[in-house]
Amino acid sequence: MPEQGSASKVPNHSELPVIVVGGGPAGIFAGMLLARAGVKVTVLEKHADFFRDFRGDTVHPSTLDLFHQLGWLDELLEIEHSKVERIGLRIAGEQRAIADFRHLPVPAPYIAMMPQWDLLDFLTGKARRYPGFELRTGTEAVAAHKDGKGRISAVETKAGEVLPARLVIAADGRRSIMREEAALPLERIGAPMDVLWFRLDRPEALGPESFGSLAAGKFLVLINRRTYLQCAFLIPKGTADEIRAQGIEAFRNRLHGLVPELDGAIAAFSDMDEVKLLSVALDRLTRWNRDGLLAIGDAAHAMSPIGGVGINVAVQDAVVAANVLAAPLARGDNPDPLLPRVQQLRARSVHYTQKMQKLVQDRIIWPILQRDQPIDRAPLPVRLIDRVGPLQRVPAKLIGLGIDRPHIESPDAYE
Repeated sequence: MPEQGSASKVPNHSELPVIVVGGGPAGIFAGMLLARAGVKVTVLEKHADFFRDFRGDTVHPSTLDLFHQLGWLDELLEIEHSKVERIGLRIAGEQRAIADFRHLPVPAPYIAMMPQWDLLDFLTGKARRYPGFELRTGTEAVAAHKDGKGRISAVETKAGEVLPARLVIAADGRRSIMREEAALPLERIGAPMDVLWFRLDRPEALGPESFGSLAAGKFLVLINRRTYLQCAFLIPKGTADEIRAQGIEAFRNRLHGLVPELDGAIAAFSDMDEVKLLSVALDRLTRWNRDGLLAIGDAAHAMSPIGGVGINVAVQDAVVAANVLAAPLARGDNPDPLLPRVQQLRARSVHYTQKMQKLVQDRIIWPILQRDQPIDRAPLPVRLIDRVGPLQRVPAKLIGLGIDRPHIESPDAYE
């Protein structure tokens, strides 16, 4: 990491902005909450806009509740979205209910399926109401600079600009440049599968529920997006190139019969270029910070797509970071002694969520992907949950609200 020039060439430390690297949900939410508390914040987003398909679009009840706490929920829900109130599994031709969100004690007890770019545009619009907030799109951070004491003190952009920072928040995703620059230790947990994302026309014969369909060697997840289906086809890790090379006809054959109502839409699916790969990762930093830098969201812990909880865990990181740091930063305090507290407050939630994801991927998904014998009936736990309605509230709570759900405690300097 290159060293920054002498301190006399930069503004007074307390006048420098917090620089958030990464304009995803964690970065924008953290930047918004800090600016709301009166802290000067600059968010760097390497892309020119937020428009990218097959990003996480699941806004869980816990995150919707945060918007309720801010007084913005009704306005957010004016954005076009679909609701996932229940989740099921189709096994051996039988539909089984496994999670029912409708009884959760929150204002919006469902998962809102909302394009992530719309969510980020909404958040950015709210953040820009605060005079200390700045979003710089098309600005890619490529290096972190240190001062003479080894503290992260500036961010260098791809254009060669060096931006002094009071604090750097690394929210730049699972391939975070900032965490590499800060040499933060990464523990790789591993995942045995990847995901192929694609869209299919939604036939009228298919019900409104989102569900997964299982068969020997196959696992397809269908998410109801009102006018179409967002589909996730799970494959053994590292086999995407082989599947692509086999061509569209072989891919259609893989899908045929999994959900008979979809066979017509599958037959019309004509281009492997429309199939996008998500390389699944499951990892976490054993230390989220060093002096001058804090990692949150996927930069601190990459989540599996199981449960679709990634956005929500990341946003919870942002809330806790603001709860811990916003008021001290607004007072002009040194944030470094407070940074470990963010990890302390978030570690249990992240660890238990990843533990559950690993259990599902190792004990359920991987055996299904390796299986060559037909599945003739649903496992007993699935049959029991399906039969006893109140049991469906347990997975709904774990997926929809998570563990140690935080509430917004950071101040609003503009009330």
